[in-house]
Amino acid sequence: MDERFYVSAPPHIKSRYDARYIMHQVIIALIPPTIAGIVIFGFRALLVILISILSSILWQRMVLSVKGEKRPLDGSEIVTGLLLALNLSPLVPWWIPVVGTFVAIVLAKELFGGLGFNIFNPALIARAFLLVSWPMEMTTWMFPSIGVSQATPLNGITQATPLTLLKLQHIYTPYINLFLGNRGGCIGETSVLALLIGAGYLFFRGVIDWKIPIPYIFTVGVLSLVFKQNPLFHIMAGGLILGAFFMATDYTTTPITKLGRIIFGISCGVITVLIRLFGGYPEGVSFSILFMNAMTPLLDRWTIPKPFGYRPLGRNI
Repeated sequence: MDERFYVSAPPHIKSRYDARYIMHQVIIALIPPTIAGIVIFGFRALLVILISILSSILWQRMVLSVKGEKRPLDGSEIVTGLLLALNLSPLVPWWIPVVGTFVAIVLAKELFGGLGFNIFNPALIARAFLLVSWPMEMTTWMFPSIGVSQATPLNGITQATPLTLLKLQHIYTPYINLFLGNRGGCIGETSVLALLIGAGYLFFRGVIDWKIPIPYIFTVGVLSLVFKQNPLFHIMAGGLILGAFFMATDYTTTPITKLGRIIFGISCGVITVLIRLFGGYPEGVSFSILFMNAMTPLLDRWTIPKPFGYRPLGRNI
């Protein structure tokens, strides 16, 4: 019997869940909120989505060409472009998603070494860059086309987001409008129903688990009660559902330990509520996730399980 021992490089346990498979599942899960955004906001939403995806693919191809790499596209560029588009207003100029995808693909991902090496979520970095660079274009919101007469010129109608209405005018948007999407906001954040359908698909396929999104959403609800706010409104308004299920769960930029992921979700919830209630912006989801992305290495270091028999150097048994 041949009893030779073969040593090979890790990983030793392999799975069909590679990066390409995961990206394809995320794309499928994003179809419901994408369709909902197009139905709610019309042709302008479709145009922003197409420009964002195509420019993201173009930037990825150009970077690979410059770097002399011939690796095939893995779908992450489509996910990045689509997520950025869903985080934009349908009224943004055409060049906004082009600049945004450049920041996301070239600066936030490839300069760090490509997929798996970036420390921040590329789509959120791009959104934050666009928001501080062109705040007027990024915060002009469109009234839903499903609530406007066909004889009305849609390009001339704007509406504040539910969080802006609450912050500035103390007006609560009806729950049914928040759930179905008949409200102003980013293309992909308006319909909670569509987002939950996509999130349910990711849970069903095993792509994400509860450890980040559920503590995130639960924390926002609890703190809303603590500060005498409407918890259900704060859960459904803004980009909380989109961020919790589709961006805070990014494998690369979130902790690998179970405890670390729970702490990540809770911390995102705390920061989101603090920004919403006491900050200058009515929304805090994007900035909370980016801040916790920076904390991910520390969370992994603090929460990683100690090996059996481990003891610090210099200590007696």
